[in-house]
Amino acid sequence: MATTAARRRHPRRAASRLAERWTTVDGIDVFYRESPAPPDAPAMMHLHGFGLSGRYLLPTAERLMNEFHTLVPDLPGFGHSGKAPDALDVPGLARAAVGFLDDRGIESATLVGNSMGCPVILEYAFRHPERLDRAVLVSPAGGLHNQPLRRAVGQLTRDGTREPPRMMRVATPDYLRFGVPSTFKMFRALTRYPTLERLLELRIPTLVVIGDRDPLMPGPARVKEVAGRTDNHVLLVMIEGAAHAINFSHPGELAHLIRLFMADQPIVDDPDAPGHSRSFEIHRGALHPPTKEQSN
Repeated sequence: MATTAARRRHPRRAASRLAERWTTVDGIDVFYRESPAPPDAPAMMHLHGFGLSGRYLLPTAERLMNEFHTLVPDLPGFGHSGKAPDALDVPGLARAAVGFLDDRGIESATLVGNSMGCPVILEYAFRHPERLDRAVLVSPAGGLHNQPLRRAVGQLTRDGTREPPRMMRVATPDYLRFGVPSTFKMFRALTRYPTLERLLELRIPTLVVIGDRDPLMPGPARVKEVAGRTDNHVLLVMIEGAAHAINFSHPGELAHLIRLFMADQPIVDDPDAPGHSRSFEIHRGALHPPTKEQSN
């Protein structure tokens, strides 16, 4: 049996300015990246999507590392981290996220998820609302629009043609490491999870970011209609020209939106990125915190 030291191999070269570290959560080796936290900085954890590691989240996480205590784990079964004896479903991954924060001594955090990471955040919020400051759901996936598996594979294939070419160099090793059996098990777990129900139950400030070129998401009108079903806490923003992996393809725009959301500022285009993809608000729940301008 391989020793812990042999299993805990760092990537050949650092992928960002975040420190690369290992820890153990419920007996599983977990690889993660962490910023040198500024004094008293609020914690912000980034959670990856289906079959992937946290590596593709780094472009956005790195832009926020000087303002937040930034953590980017590979959840158990993904990336460099070890596997649980039984493949984890969405509730299991949420428990692992809580265990990871416990290991780091963090009581509560803002969670930023992409794709599958969004249902994990929703389960985290359902089970531990007191430990979640705010939620950022980027390209949430796993609902009826992504079923059956054949349809989801087609959507992922189309999305691959819309992402930056360098995304494939990041994603391919992760997908190969994740493997076909794990893909079927995780897809089945995602389709059984009540993503929409949990989204409408949220009681914390929540930013949802979608791209208008994302084949894994319903059209903007449908997303807006769903978000408007209740007086919820959701702020819905679109980035023009973005597909599914917004954290990788549009990190500047996304980091800008997260800063505005965290500060309760109006959603405006990034003045430091003229000519880049336009971002704009398409829905604000009645219970979402007002902007500071509205409060004055």
